[in-house]
Amino acid sequence: MIQGGEAVNLTNYGMDMSDAQLAVLLGRNIRTERYRLGLSQEQLAEVSGLHRTYIGVIERGEKNITICNCKKIAHALNLTLWELIRMCEDFRKPASA
Repeated sequence: MIQGGEAVNLTNYGMDMSDAQLAVLLGRNIRTERYRLGLSQEQLAEVSGLHRTYIGVIERGEKNITICNCKKIAHALNLTLWELIRMCEDFRKPASA
């Protein structure tokens, strides 16, 4: 979820996440990082080697992304694949952690 323009995870909400929710969260985190870098979807697409419309679909959480494409996007955002995934991974921790 995005609150105040920053990427967040669902840890604080004590929720388990469905695949669809995870796709939305990953997409929003990608969009937040893209905004942080001042990139358009077209620029991110060019740097990552993916199509602009595919970037939009991913950012809206409309499609599951392959690990290979996730890695391309992460690197285009100057992140490691682990860093990008980790933004969503923390939802598994208990809310009190």
